[in-house]
Amino acid sequence: MSAPKTIDAFLVPAGRDPLTEAFSGREFSPPWRGSVAIDPAEAGSAVARAFATPRSEPAAVYINVPYCQSRCLFCGFFQNVWRPELSDAFVDDVVAEMEEMAATPLVSTAPIESVYLGGGTPSALLTAPLARLIANMLRLLPLEPECEITVEGRAYGFGLEKAVAAFDAGANRVSLGVQTFDTAVRRRLGRKLDGAETLAFLNDLAALDRASIVCDLMYGLPGQSREIWRRDIETVAASRIDGVTLYALNVFRGGPLAKSIADEKLPPAGSVGEQAQMYAEAAEFLVAEGFKQVSQSHFARGDRERNRYNSGIKRGVPCIPFGPGAGGQAHGVRWSNLVSIEERRAAKAEGQAPIAGASRMPAAYAAQAAITAGLETGSLAIAAVEAVAPGFARTVAPLLDNWAAAGLGSIDGGTFRTTRAGTFWITNLTGGLYAALDAIRHEATATEEIA
Repeated sequence: MSAPKTIDAFLVPAGRDPLTEAFSGREFSPPWRGSVAIDPAEAGSAVARAFATPRSEPAAVYINVPYCQSRCLFCGFFQNVWRPELSDAFVDDVVAEMEEMAATPLVSTAPIESVYLGGGTPSALLTAPLARLIANMLRLLPLEPECEITVEGRAYGFGLEKAVAAFDAGANRVSLGVQTFDTAVRRRLGRKLDGAETLAFLNDLAALDRASIVCDLMYGLPGQSREIWRRDIETVAASRIDGVTLYALNVFRGGPLAKSIADEKLPPAGSVGEQAQMYAEAAEFLVAEGFKQVSQSHFARGDRERNRYNSGIKRGVPCIPFGPGAGGQAHGVRWSNLVSIEERRAAKAEGQAPIAGASRMPAAYAAQAAITAGLETGSLAIAAVEAVAPGFARTVAPLLDNWAAAGLGSIDGGTFRTTRAGTFWITNLTGGLYAALDAIRHEATATEEIA
């Protein structure tokens, strides 16, 4: 792993177009950056202590469904091929884990504000097992009365009967990975339904008026022209759904999409500059059409869509993972579960925790989460970070001045507010502010050594 960048690496040279040229590429700066792996022999004990420790703040729950009917070229999260007969065994495993951990202080001592069934493809579960899983969440977990319960999925293999069963059991939000409504682009990426079928299912879900219905769209896809992207955004605006999330395509090194592009089986992906223009165009259009931008990537229409899970994760709320392959964090420990049901059962039979690994959250986690949460809303209160990282305001001042001069934001009464260009480059701004935290830590270490 390369060494963290210094603040200077995030200064924008004068004269660059802020939207398309501010940086040469995007950073990856998650709030848990700087976590330190826990010795495998100690990982189980560390996770057990986290479960044994009460919490006072609301938490999120993440349940991973590590199966997909097919592998989409753009996806970096594929784990296992789905087989319908896996449904009951998977749900049995998750429910058993929830029953085992329901009375632990981590789970039971404060409300849970959101539950997210992600993956993978949760909507691939058969109807009855999916409903049984959701019903058992309500039975076993201390969910808030207004808890957001999301079922992630894709239109293929879902269907209204299954959706109604999920709503009857307690789900109140559906997030579909659409990526694009253009049938030709969808086919090249491995999507099974055409654009019209996908749109019809979204509208049929919304017509049920039972849940918040949102979808993901992706920009920068191979063969996705600006005209195709514009039609995608217009299609969403004309639909009946409650929200949309806009994602920039990431071409994972060594992945199937990268190989297809390298072998000239697909046209190149959109450049970062092209993606910036597509993002800005979409954001401006959606806001003009009555959507509210609630985060860097998420746009909501009306009061039903709350985006509680995603916003909570950005704020750094505890996230309790259940089921194969799920990951989460609490009380300074981050861990992920074994993805194989058989391996999970074998570990439990031997008296071991069914986890794949664990790490200690970085000392600067609270400050990093405050930075991430503030930038996501487009308004970072410097004092909020200073409160958990003394010296931040002084250290970061030259960087914020540079970004303001470059057109990425403005400074108003101790608050840094991003422009549209700054919002597009959010991961780079996050990386720069994290570099300021690194500088504070290095300065403190040097002072201690001198003393």
